[in-house]
Amino acid sequence: MQFFTQQVVSAIALGSVYALTAIGYSMVFGVLELINFSHASVFMVGAFLYYILTNIAALPGLPAFLLSVLITGFLGVAVEKITLRPLRLNNQPKFASLISTIGTSIILQNIMFLLMGSETLPYQTLFPGQSISLGETRISYMQIVIVAVSTMLLVSLSLFIKKSRAGMAMRATAQNYDAAELMGISVDSVISLTFFIGSAIAAISGIFVCMNYQSVDITIGTSFGLKTFAATVLGGIGNLGGAVLGSLIIAFAEVFTAAYINTSIRDLAAFVVLVIVLLVRPNGLLGKPVQKKV
Repeated sequence: MQFFTQQVVSAIALGSVYALTAIGYSMVFGVLELINFSHASVFMVGAFLYYILTNIAALPGLPAFLLSVLITGFLGVAVEKITLRPLRLNNQPKFASLISTIGTSIILQNIMFLLMGSETLPYQTLFPGQSISLGETRISYMQIVIVAVSTMLLVSLSLFIKKSRAGMAMRATAQNYDAAELMGISVDSVISLTFFIGSAIAAISGIFVCMNYQSVDITIGTSFGLKTFAATVLGGIGNLGGAVLGSLIIAFAEVFTAAYINTSIRDLAAFVVLVIVLLVRPNGLLGKPVQKKV
């Protein structure tokens, strides 16, 4: 029983950081109806920025964290303005934007490779080795921080989208570009805000993941991004609640497969679950059929 409970704790913590990254995919898809494949590389850049600021620039942890998140948010805005907005303004097809995000992802990966190399680097973490015991189950302070901060961010983001004027503008833009512009909404500003929020949250997720594993390398964006994208599709792409649900399911499948079957197939389990669910519900667990706009 103690072993089972320990795996549940690990799965919840892993699912929490998956959810932070997955909602970035969902937000962009909800507004642009576009899968942003550069999101995983932005995740990786955010994690490396914290490493650079703490280990090279020697900044304290909190200022380095806030600055990393802020810079990554503006990086997301720059990616949208430079690589996607010109295509959108020229009415280029969606696949052109999709290919552009793939190219942007490769560029970001190679820039970080040139700057930081391919070696795995040690990463500063909070509360190293510290944990609490609940019966025979041990919960690290880092896991508590991850779950608490992730929950707070997810609730805050949900309230922001539902209650704030900017959030209502995002929902209006997601419904119809032209109608939103006729109502006086700056669509370009809304899209920039969406990329800023999604990228900033991806940076937080990247930093937490690397803190939890106490290491960072340039492949972390690719490996983590594939599973968070799978979680987004599983829950229903474009649905923030679905992104959270999908993330938890993928995390539980991965952790319990590693614990009870074989660690070498933990990644396989996540995608097997995805395929099975999509065979039954092609739009994901909470996704809705996409209506064609005419």
